[in-house]
Amino acid sequence: MIHSYLPHLRSHHMRAILLATGLLIAGRSTAGAKDGILVLAHGGHTEWNEIVYQAVAPLEKAFAVEYGLVIEDQQAMAKAVKSLEAKGADRIAVVRMFMSGESFLPESEYLFGVTDQAPSEGPTIPDGADGAEEQRPGRRWEPIQSKADIRVSRQGVADSSLVGEILADRVKALSESPQRERVLVLGHGPAESEAANERWLSKMHLAVQEIWAIGPFVHVACETTWEDRPDRHEEALMRIRRYIEEGAKNGERVIVVPFRIAGFGRYAEMLEGLEYVSDGLGLCPHPNMTRWILQTAEDCFAAREQAALR
Repeated sequence: MIHSYLPHLRSHHMRAILLATGLLIAGRSTAGAKDGILVLAHGGHTEWNEIVYQAVAPLEKAFAVEYGLVIEDQQAMAKAVKSLEAKGADRIAVVRMFMSGESFLPESEYLFGVTDQAPSEGPTIPDGADGAEEQRPGRRWEPIQSKADIRVSRQGVADSSLVGEILADRVKALSESPQRERVLVLGHGPAESEAANERWLSKMHLAVQEIWAIGPFVHVACETTWEDRPDRHEEALMRIRRYIEEGAKNGERVIVVPFRIAGFGRYAEMLEGLEYVSDGLGLCPHPNMTRWILQTAEDCFAAREQAALR
């Protein structure tokens, strides 16, 4: 049983985002008027992209903003930088809106001139966007030329302490009686090693601590689907389905929360035939995601100022 599996940007989400972000940027001085933000994300279908646009939109009052939803499209990335320059941006924060900070980091830093170390030309695999290609071919990367001072963020969304509150809010909206419910937080996971997967799970377990504050749930679990690893995916899916089936067998209500930037991915297909509830919402839309983008951009600008003082 799924409640509103496909996400729709509800008006109360947007009002909350606008209010929260308005308070955050109200005191920003005009000294930052020439600051630009380039948001990188995996991109996906139209609805997925729109959710990301809505999370960023309130920041357009204080910054020049552009998007890069397919990082491998270097021509589009260069065009976005030129557009920010044309809007007057003399310093640009590249905000990498990926769950994992490891996603596309070598490519991003080389593309935007942070390092002269060219990334591997092998295939780069994303960490999961709805409707996006699962594996895109590698290619030769060429640094983008720009007169602006460009800083690239390194941490992923999952590294932020803001994520726990989002997960807790998703569960609060669905929970009826915690003592008869179990919660499953479900993430895409990496395409690399077991060690990389453990890093994902470690961050997920840290974030779900706020869920326990809601009430005495029977259990709260974190799992990754290994979607980009056929050799690991089947085993992971069996474990995930068994967890939900066990809850139903015990008469427990199972709440599934996607640990994704936006949307429910292919989880409805993976969990077909099982009894669970989910609103299908990832981390966006939520005021904390807009806060995260703002904080990440400000951290980039602060790093530039600190470097200038050395």
